[in-house]
Amino acid sequence: MADSISPRKISAEGQAAYQRGDYLAAAEHFRAAAAAYEAVSDLLMAAEMRNNASVAQLQAGNASAALAEVDGTPEIFAAAGDVRRQAMAVGNQAAALEGLKRTDEALAAYELSADLFQQVGEPDLRLHALKAMSALQLESGRRLQALATMKAGLDDLKKPTLKERFLQRLLNIPFRMWNK
Repeated sequence: MADSISPRKISAEGQAAYQRGDYLAAAEHFRAAAAAYEAVSDLLMAAEMRNNASVAQLQAGNASAALAEVDGTPEIFAAAGDVRRQAMAVGNQAAALEGLKRTDEALAAYELSADLFQQVGEPDLRLHALKAMSALQLESGRRLQALATMKAGLDDLKKPTLKERFLQRLLNIPFRMWNK
């Protein structure tokens, strides 16, 4: 890719590749955009592009490359005080760790991501992290933890959808039974 192409243009090419399902090409474009942003000392956008590359690698089925792409980006966002993007980066790490079957590390990362989303008042994004965490807990035989995790995420929603309200009611049944 030519030096005269702007990082924004390279990123747009990555988005287009991602939208058409060409995840490896998308990862390549995002990696190139990250390098272009680093060249102009925009470390936050470089980290954002590395996170995009991580997501694309994960979609391509390459969890180890996804983990490598996201490495160090949560710390970059934390240093800048960008807790929302830090939470997303930690969530991307969790997804890559899950893909690598590193369950305990993935659970810890999902929990941290959910906590960070709670700090910045993002209940919908927190629910997304908690849903992934709950599914992983369920998969690893931690059924009660999975129920509690899912309930915690749903309880924070200000305007749950019809499906989420139904799930809240369903999850309340075992908790009401335990409290009797």
